[in-house]
Amino acid sequence: MKKIISALTLSVATSSLLVLPTFAQNNSGKAASVASTVSAPAPVSAVRTYPDFVDLVEKANPAVVNIRTTEKVNVRSASGIPGMPGLDEDQAEFFRRFFGVPLPTPKQQGPNNRKPQQEEQNRGVGSGFIIESNGFILTNAHVIEGATTIYVTLTDKREFKAKLIGADKRTDVALVKIEAAGLPRLTIGDSSKVRVGEWVLAIGSPFGLENTVTAGIVSAKSRDTGDYLPFIQTDVAVNPGNSGGPLLNTRGEVVGINSQIFSRSGGYMGISFAIPMDEAMRVSNQLKSSGKVSRGRIGVAIAEVSKEVAESLGLPKARGALIRNIEVGAPADKAGLEPGDVILSFGDKPIEKSSDLPRIVGDTKPGTTSPIVVWRKGTQKEFNITVADLEPTPKVAAKKAEPEEAASTKNAFGVAVIDLSEAKKKELSLKAGVEITAMAEDGVLSKAGARVGDVIVRLSDVDIIAAKQFEIAMKAVVKNNKSVAVFIRRGDSTLVIPVKPGK
Repeated sequence: MKKIISALTLSVATSSLLVLPTFAQNNSGKAASVASTVSAPAPVSAVRTYPDFVDLVEKANPAVVNIRTTEKVNVRSASGIPGMPGLDEDQAEFFRRFFGVPLPTPKQQGPNNRKPQQEEQNRGVGSGFIIESNGFILTNAHVIEGATTIYVTLTDKREFKAKLIGADKRTDVALVKIEAAGLPRLTIGDSSKVRVGEWVLAIGSPFGLENTVTAGIVSAKSRDTGDYLPFIQTDVAVNPGNSGGPLLNTRGEVVGINSQIFSRSGGYMGISFAIPMDEAMRVSNQLKSSGKVSRGRIGVAIAEVSKEVAESLGLPKARGALIRNIEVGAPADKAGLEPGDVILSFGDKPIEKSSDLPRIVGDTKPGTTSPIVVWRKGTQKEFNITVADLEPTPKVAAKKAEPEEAASTKNAFGVAVIDLSEAKKKELSLKAGVEITAMAEDGVLSKAGARVGDVIVRLSDVDIIAAKQFEIAMKAVVKNNKSVAVFIRRGDSTLVIPVKPGK
């Protein structure tokens, strides 16, 4: 039995009269009691009601569409046998061999029957919404991915074949167009002004149920689930088929595209994610003009700056993006950035967490020269960097380091090192450093995650150029009795390991 709780209008009204005795001096100087009346504040009425979405839905519904996709698949050709039209070649061969039935052989059936035939089959159902009255529609890239034909159905039951203008998998945004005019469209809202706790609703086709409306609140903003998207998290009920539909605020403005859900069962579990409209429109405008999205890149591999790493580097607080690796010849390399630098800002935008960087750089037009501020050796340095166009797979395979002859590990770090050979310098594109050849199991570097074969290139603000110099630098940092940042080169990546060396 379900218990239904209706929305109540709560009102608070207070009214009272408070009489207090006061004292005044009479002509004789004696205190006289005087009754004084003090009135309480005027009645206050606080009214709290749920929002009414009726008018909003009536206005927005006609601009929300159902998207159905199909794909062509190969099917087994029919045998063409009289009286047995559904019999395929394998079944015909079975009858010939075991029952002696004189059925036509594949050659006798003719070449046309042996050719693969294609059949159009339903692929999936999603949602979308009209952003321009001449037929431009936004949806998710995963809704139309792999589709041979895209069908768009309006609320008045008219169905159109849609043309795919472009799709961007990185942001999961797609733009399609139907040949129609005078269509109702949604007003684009400012997703940057969305506030946590405000009411929002979704319209879509969950499980194929067209124009279903669900409501909830914004649960969080800037949820990082991908390189280029700070998702809006809501508790609006979103299910398969809602993908590509609009997320609307109480003014009827679309502030997001419903895209993902968190689920262990495949159904709604109270956490949904929407693509912010400012990101979606930026992608949509590029798709409309060129059919693709152009993004910037600077050629760095990055990591998050933990509290421990920030302390070891002397950063006032844990923020920015730590450079682990720089591609040779990439914009970052040409600008003078180094592994171990912490990027604090790009252009005029601060980098609070590492995931901010690919989003900000990706939104920068290739060819643009922007200032970039990094933290290096306890101070800020500024460089100018020219952004390049994003490459599909700018990956470099890591190379395994080979350990050399072991030596004594009885020191503050518990490691034995040797000078870096010229071959190793060339292999790793390093000017200097020392290679770890042996480690004490209980040494501080071993416990921190260093490995035999790693190359130590810096201790705190001191560049390491030789084994003897490393010993001197190591003794100096031990005297300070503070956490120190050890910069380690491993393959193509630079790691920053904060440690507190023993004496």
